[in-house]
Amino acid sequence: MDDTHRARRGFGFWSAMVIGAIIAIFGVPIFAGGIWLAALGGSWYYVLAGLGLLVTAVFLFRRSMLAVWVYLATFAGTVAWALWEAGFDGWAQVPRLVAPTVVLVLVLATIPALRGRLARPVGAATAAIAGGLALAGSLTVLTLSQNDIAVAQDAPAPTGIEARSPLAMMEVGENWPAYGGTYYGTRYSPLDQITPDNVGELTRVWEYNSGDMPEGEGAEAASYSPENTPLKIGDDLYHCTPMGIMIAIDAATGLEEWRYDPDVSTDAIPYGATCRGGAYFEVPDAEPDTMCATRILWGTLDARLLAVDARTGQPCPDFGMAGEVYLEEGIGDTVPGWYSVTSPPTIVRGIAVMGAQVNDGQAEDAPSGVVRGYDAVTGELAWAWDLENPDSRTAPAEGETYSRGTPNMWTIAAADEELGLVYLPLGNSAVDYYGSNRSELENEYATSIVAVDVTTGDDVWHFQTVYNDVWDYDLGSQPALVDFPSGEDTVPAIIVSSKQGDIYILDRATGEPLFAPEEREVPQGGVEPDYLSPTQPFSTYHTLAFEPLEERDMWGMTPLDQLWCRIQFRQAHYEGMYTPPTSDQRWIQYPGYNGGQDWGSLAVDEERGIMIANYNNMPNHNRLIPREEADEMGARAIFEPEWERGAEGPGPQLGSPYAIAVNAGWRQWTGLLCSEPPYGGIRAIDLETGETLWDQPFGSARKNGPWGIPSMLPIDIGTPNNGGPVVTAGGLIFIAATTDDLIRAIDIETGETVWQDTLPGGGQTTPIVYDVAGRQFLVIAPGGHHFMETPVSDAVIAWALPETGEAVEGATGN
Repeated sequence: MDDTHRARRGFGFWSAMVIGAIIAIFGVPIFAGGIWLAALGGSWYYVLAGLGLLVTAVFLFRRSMLAVWVYLATFAGTVAWALWEAGFDGWAQVPRLVAPTVVLVLVLATIPALRGRLARPVGAATAAIAGGLALAGSLTVLTLSQNDIAVAQDAPAPTGIEARSPLAMMEVGENWPAYGGTYYGTRYSPLDQITPDNVGELTRVWEYNSGDMPEGEGAEAASYSPENTPLKIGDDLYHCTPMGIMIAIDAATGLEEWRYDPDVSTDAIPYGATCRGGAYFEVPDAEPDTMCATRILWGTLDARLLAVDARTGQPCPDFGMAGEVYLEEGIGDTVPGWYSVTSPPTIVRGIAVMGAQVNDGQAEDAPSGVVRGYDAVTGELAWAWDLENPDSRTAPAEGETYSRGTPNMWTIAAADEELGLVYLPLGNSAVDYYGSNRSELENEYATSIVAVDVTTGDDVWHFQTVYNDVWDYDLGSQPALVDFPSGEDTVPAIIVSSKQGDIYILDRATGEPLFAPEEREVPQGGVEPDYLSPTQPFSTYHTLAFEPLEERDMWGMTPLDQLWCRIQFRQAHYEGMYTPPTSDQRWIQYPGYNGGQDWGSLAVDEERGIMIANYNNMPNHNRLIPREEADEMGARAIFEPEWERGAEGPGPQLGSPYAIAVNAGWRQWTGLLCSEPPYGGIRAIDLETGETLWDQPFGSARKNGPWGIPSMLPIDIGTPNNGGPVVTAGGLIFIAATTDDLIRAIDIETGETVWQDTLPGGGQTTPIVYDVAGRQFLVIAPGGHHFMETPVSDAVIAWALPETGEAVEGATGN
């Protein structure tokens, strides 16, 4: 034997040994984990696949060709099992087939080293091959049998308030005068200059940078989540930065005109540094050139309501104390970051309606969820809607406070100027995941849409979307007010979308459902069996929710992490939507609290009769932590001396018997989610019937991957998304929202993406559309988001179609 041949044999020997060792390293945990999963009542596939890997490894160590045959049989069984479980769904097949295919290539690569080593009787070889084929059959038959079994088993007003008449509402088109376009919240523009045919010519015309960026490397620096939607009035754009700096920008050029910095301390940052926007108000009968005849109002993280002159940015001297109203008055004990304002006021008949964000999960004795109305001219309190004080609409008496721990409104209200009603989307009481200590009124109003008369502060009607909510399904979306088609006529209606996915249509004058919800029985038990409602109101109009999860819906990049997620699934308590919270084991909440629709809200094109909703489709993996165990873990509330901003651990929920540990999105050790994609989508819904017109996964994998490493794959996986759409008469949906840092234009009729551009930060906000001198602009403030793990930016960016002689650059058409 020459040296070359001997070297080749040596290399072949060692390559077979190395590949055998790799296969054994993966085979052991798959086999052992498979036994664990099978003992929990799960699929037997992993036991058999692990056994096939170990036998393959043994034959590789022996340098026997039987290794190839055994693995071919194992792979054939894997393919049959994968197709049975997931069909031809490409993303579902990633953990099932990609890694086994890689192993197949490695095993086949050992053939030259193994050829000629089968020096045994033909009968023995035949028996080994037959055994391998039997193993393949077992992989399929036993898995089918086990899953078949599983399927079978799942079987009076304050004095001094004058009557207020309706005020003219500024229209969308040339302007974008309110967060949702108007206080109707439909996010629709009648502009039609940009269409699916010419949108590919969009070019960036300016970019503005505010300079409000996090400093240092502390927890404050990691908590920016701006979510800002600017206003456009006349020639000016009004942009609110994460720390509440209001800036006026020339809407045509992007040049800064003025800024007002309220000097908010970073200590005041609650869950995130957020300013979703401001509100514009024209003082009735004021001389146009007088100070603050037009004004911008907004709230701050340190709980102030500010008003400045819209032309100069100077504080309005007639408003509150030199342009400020202190919203902590009457709130009682609080600390920085516990009680904050993150959403813009809603101004109806000259009353600025203000809610506030109360930092979740801290204690039952939290600041009040009171919603208040302030005179938009003077800043005087007009009324206070305090849930536990239904007979009072005034500020509390000296030495008293508004009722503490009540459901709050942290998001954006909608309003009907003619009816004089403001529609409040309410959250939960201060402790989200435990309810036995809640009052009767809290149980009646939590997670409800409440219509309040702005002239009196009295609630006119309310509609509850979840009974006795212990899932943090607070209403995060701004409602939309439409003239809903009903036969040959229309009904003034309100559209309410929810985190659990249900979309409700109500008469906005009376609150009566136009599509009566169906009361369905839901799972019972958990730690509060006597508190849970036996039924919940499911929408009969439309839902964004998906079918309940099954073991086969677990996911990962490899069979190993998919196996681990399957084991977690079998260990968890899960009975479908509204599974009760548990303490002795984790429970699966699906959809999670960021499921369905959140603050991004939906958009409605009433002319076409189409509603656009982007949504999330992710579970949470939660557990209630008994108080003693939580104390040992160091769970601390925001007002305790030991509390640290950004510290990991359960939410303390002081005052209840349990803290809460939430795995949002159900992350696994790779950083990926345990459920299979898509994690988000965008859907067109027929407004009149509620039928789905088209539905697409929303968001690409380009910035997503294991351990936070971007895959750069331009493949639509359907990512988590927060931020809303804008629809136009030109037939386009403009939206960012996803975690791939792109803004898109989508054809509203087909769902096809017809243009996109890359953003310098995460687009977790809503774009706006407006006109300057006959030219249509698209603008967004892509500030990024700490929860969504997208890059932070201080940019505001504008696009438009090129004027004569302009070059088209910086965007891509599809």
